This record gives sequence, C-alpha cells and structure tokens, in this order.
Amino acid sequence: MKFIELKSRGGNYLVVAENVAWLRDYENGQTQVGMVGGAPLLVAGKIEDVAESILAQANAVS
Repeated sequence: MKFIELKSRGGNYLVVAENVAWLRDYENGQTQVGMVGGAPLLVAGKIEDVAESILAQANAVS
C-alpha cells in the first residue's frame, strides 16, 4: 500500500494511490479526485498537474 499526498486549499490529504479512480476538472484551477468507495476530494491544481503528481508519487521508489 502506497500513500500519496494531494494538496488542497483547505488542508492536504494522504490517500492510498490505488484508491484514486478518476480525475475531473473543476472551477478556480482545482481538480476533483474520485476515490474508490468514497466521495471525491477537491484538490488544488490543474488536472494535468494533479495527474503528474499522482503518477510521480505512486512510481517513486520508497
């Protein structure tokens, strides 16, 4: 199980990388991150930047 950090304007999240289901553009430069079995999270950044961050963290050697 690998945890990744998602930055939000209201506080950061640590989520299990395998639980990220989808990404959707949202207003004001934010992105919704769909979570398996849960409500979407609203995170800071454009969809491309969020996707890049998720992949980089998930593929990083720990």
